[in-house]
Amino acid sequence: MQNENREQVTKAATIVMLAILVSRILGFIRERAVAEVFGRTATTDVFFAAFALPDLMYQLLVGGALSSAFIPVFTQYLAKDDEKEAWYVASVFLNATFLLLLLIMVLGVIFTPQLAPLVGMGFSGEQRDLLILLMRVTFPAVFFTALAGLCMGVLHSYQKFFLPALGPIVYNLGQILGAYILGPIIGIMGMAAGTVAGALGNFSIQFPAVLKRAKKHYRPVVDLRHPGIRRMGMLMLPAILGLSISQVNVIVSQNLASTLETGSIVALRLANRLINFPLGIFAMGISTAVFPTLARLTARGETEEFRRTLSFGLRVIFFITIPSAFGMAFLRVPIVRLLFESGEFLPGDTLATAFALLFYVPGLIAQSTLQVTTRGFYSLQDTKTPVKIGFVTVVLNFLLSVAFLRLTNLGAGGLAFAYSLSSIFNMALAMGVLGKRLGGLMDPRLWSTVVKSAIASVFMGVGAYYTASLLASYLPLSSKLGQAIQTFAAIGVGVAVYLALSLLFKMEESHYFLGLLKRKLRARG
Repeated sequence: MQNENREQVTKAATIVMLAILVSRILGFIRERAVAEVFGRTATTDVFFAAFALPDLMYQLLVGGALSSAFIPVFTQYLAKDDEKEAWYVASVFLNATFLLLLLIMVLGVIFTPQLAPLVGMGFSGEQRDLLILLMRVTFPAVFFTALAGLCMGVLHSYQKFFLPALGPIVYNLGQILGAYILGPIIGIMGMAAGTVAGALGNFSIQFPAVLKRAKKHYRPVVDLRHPGIRRMGMLMLPAILGLSISQVNVIVSQNLASTLETGSIVALRLANRLINFPLGIFAMGISTAVFPTLARLTARGETEEFRRTLSFGLRVIFFITIPSAFGMAFLRVPIVRLLFESGEFLPGDTLATAFALLFYVPGLIAQSTLQVTTRGFYSLQDTKTPVKIGFVTVVLNFLLSVAFLRLTNLGAGGLAFAYSLSSIFNMALAMGVLGKRLGGLMDPRLWSTVVKSAIASVFMGVGAYYTASLLASYLPLSSKLGQAIQTFAAIGVGVAVYLALSLLFKMEESHYFLGLLKRKLRARG
């Protein structure tokens, strides 16, 4: 059973990670499009600020509701082979959430002037007017993105991961086309229009698959007294509160950044997107794949197998994200220069973004780990503990942010560092509580992975850094070809060093992945 669950998680994670990889690459193209067409200016600061509240609504209503309530309860019914009752509960949840999203979208558009200061207290005059306009345009985009999230929850419960991972690809394409095609014509509103089109496409590509499964059992009812719905409500409310607390970290950083020099929000945004690349591909891919398995094991009462599966997910996370963090720290300038320096995005903007990236790096490992531990709590149908931890974390983040801005000259880097430190605290507390509940989570195998990965990553980072420095003396870094050769050659050396050392250290994760690759190649042969 242990190998079966591991293979299932690995297969699902592979599908999700490949699709997310494409999506994240397109995400970089999107961010590059914004930087190239509009630059690191006051206008782009406003555009990114405009997404804060709509994104918050999405995270609370879909991220929290799906992760904490819908998938565990819906999967529990499916695990008991009660699909009819599962779909009755799902129908009620989907109908109620749809109506709530519609109401929030309408109210958000109406009361945007009152909401705007929450995300951009430093904006005034034309910047404030543009912020209000862009927020009104993006609220409908979040409506469709949220509906896509509901579709994702249903498909994940059935262990279907491809279409939910494909949806964001369509979303990013909409934004890219909006920037490059409409941007030169109608300015930043082109990005807003592309965002709405991409969100609609994200929903449209998933909905037919959900409709195919729902047509036999879906019912147009809103039965809020059903025991399954009540259970979802009990799980969902603390999770929404917890997510609202964590999202406050983002809004606090953004609001404080709006008081700094022009372009600070853009630097933080782009640096955060770089951190989200490995976070999105690996951490989210693995946690997404492992979540339904954990929920099913909980429903069956298989506690020991639950612990082993969760530990396996964490080991894979550490094996991948620790070197990713070191690599980004050592190669931050070449990476930012290659991806964003073009058009209106100048060398000074590259250095500002790379500076913020350096201080985001420590939080990458913590945020990746939290992707798994949070789903561990949700699988146990415990949504209160992450809320308590999150509340302490957001207070710590605020205090550190203010302290770094007042006591140091780090600027946007100080805000990024405060976020990283609070994330590390969040991770340590979450793993401690979860480990105590499961009778031990940081076992010798997990510690071994952390220590060996860290040692290998140090040598990897040094090798990559000196490779990049050596190539800088021979390559024309004013051209994209020269930048690409420098960056990818350094990354290649780093990956080779890390893999060689992981095999030398006899790390279980490296041998597991090599064995999986060999089986795949044999199957194709």
